[in-house]
Amino acid sequence: MYILSLIFVFALSVFVEWLGHCSIVRGDSNHVAAGVVRSIVHTVRVGLAYLVMLAVMSFNGGIFIVAVLGHGLGYFIFGSQVFMKTDKNKTLPDLGC
Repeated sequence: MYILSLIFVFALSVFVEWLGHCSIVRGDSNHVAAGVVRSIVHTVRVGLAYLVMLAVMSFNGGIFIVAVLGHGLGYFIFGSQVFMKTDKNKTLPDLGC
């Protein structure tokens, strides 16, 4: 059961990072519907992040380590620019505003 909980917390941490960096809504969609979808995704992300926090608050060293490793791996895969396609002809970065 302990190993299963370690795997679950690790997967949950990676999933939280994916939710934080994914773009589910396209730019040409309805603004109200896009706002509702983004709000729902944000609510789910925060709820799952609180579940990871509660698992870490069990003061178990293994749970803490897999939560940190899961967040780190999730950010490496989804948040860093390592796996993103880049345009080599592009000179200026997008501002994202």
